[in-house]
Amino acid sequence: MVAARVTVNGQEAPISPAAPHTTVLDFLRERGLTGTKEGCAEGECGACSVLVARPGVNKPTDWVAVNACLVPVAALDGQEVVTSEGLATAGEPGTAPALHPVQEEMAARGGSQCGYCTPGFVCSMAAEYYRPDRCAHAGGEDGASHDGADAEHGPNGFDLHALSGNLCRCTGYRPIRDAAFAVGTPTDEDPLARRREQAPPAPVATEYAQDDSAFVRRSTLAETLHLLRERPDAVVVAGSTDWGVEVNIRSRRADCVVAVDQLPELRELRVESDVIEIGAALTLTEIERRLDGAVPLLAEVFPQFASRLIRNGATLGGNLGTGSPIGDSPPALLALEASLVLADADGEREVPLAEYFTGYRQSVRRPGELIRAVRLPLPLSPVVAFHKIAKRRFDDISSVAVAFSLDVQDGVVRKARIGLGGVAATPIRALATEAALEGRPWTAETAEAAASALRAEGTPMNDHRASAEYRSAMLGQSLLKLYAQTTEAVPS
Repeated sequence: MVAARVTVNGQEAPISPAAPHTTVLDFLRERGLTGTKEGCAEGECGACSVLVARPGVNKPTDWVAVNACLVPVAALDGQEVVTSEGLATAGEPGTAPALHPVQEEMAARGGSQCGYCTPGFVCSMAAEYYRPDRCAHAGGEDGASHDGADAEHGPNGFDLHALSGNLCRCTGYRPIRDAAFAVGTPTDEDPLARRREQAPPAPVATEYAQDDSAFVRRSTLAETLHLLRERPDAVVVAGSTDWGVEVNIRSRRADCVVAVDQLPELRELRVESDVIEIGAALTLTEIERRLDGAVPLLAEVFPQFASRLIRNGATLGGNLGTGSPIGDSPPALLALEASLVLADADGEREVPLAEYFTGYRQSVRRPGELIRAVRLPLPLSPVVAFHKIAKRRFDDISSVAVAFSLDVQDGVVRKARIGLGGVAATPIRALATEAALEGRPWTAETAEAAASALRAEGTPMNDHRASAEYRSAMLGQSLLKLYAQTTEAVPS
């Protein structure tokens, strides 16, 4: 097997002698690329962001920003990485490199003071700069007019959510926003823009070992499942957005880490007449852009799920595989009546998500088994909403998450599915509330009675995010909010 290597700013570099758990952040800094910073070591500040070449949605390759502090460098075997240093264009011998357009705008508009967070902002901004479907609204790209835009989208088509995972501690966000809204479009001579027209790096099989630990990626699902049968104790990772935190904050190590992020069998998305099947290793960003609003409930979840940096790595398989009771996707998937395709070396089985969780971070998934896909039955109910109650609007963990999927016909609730997170040891369906809604008129009286039932669902607890009483109150209020949203009088 070929020695593990990664291409950094156009130059190929061996991963050895880094340990298998070494992050991309530490690998880069050891090589003198100190623009990549560690701020939080858990993917919340964005000081570590870098660009990675990934399979594109609108072009063969997308430049995707990820948290270098979470991803093991071995996971990038055979891949391409660009850091803040690599964005600048080399000049003539003896001259300074020419700044990249996003770097120029950040400098010109005062987007940096201490500069610690700036390289991370620049990389996240560059990923949005190169997004193929970004296009200017009416009013041009000079940042002076917001015609056709809004507070979170610039006249140049720049989506500020691209920066939602980047924190600045001293500059203030106005000049950074001004820089984002001022960048133009890539020129034909831009090498990173041209790179998008070529195929991304092909997945490679990896077996990288140092001392008594190993990072392994097989080429096919069958090979991976046979490995997991031999090593049921192995840690399975895709985007490493959860495992990376365990490694950094809790100093966890694993004898064997198995990567599934590039398995073709886990990266399919199929839309058929009666079902949508979503591969467990597709990132949330890929799902969001490929579905393009086809599942309205998920379209509400995605902008509230952590940050763009996290969504560029996180997967549904990972979010469900961890079994966390406060993950944002399970409530929505429960409301959508999702089922999971579980695979092992002997074959596959389909399990309704409502029967998947068995206890705190426990599930019916057996040793050696992994999630291959998530299936959503069609047709979808027309009345949907996702209410996330958290201390911050974005990039935060839910205190309570509530997902609604209702079918209301002729003023009567024909079907109700409600998923809850943060109110029990597992994500749950609000069965009593569903029963209180189905077959009844969609009126204020029905909503009040169902809200009372919803307040009693689950077993909320007191913790540093919220009290049990607050969580219960928010459950009831969430249903009343849904009723108000669906019955507001249309102004004449």
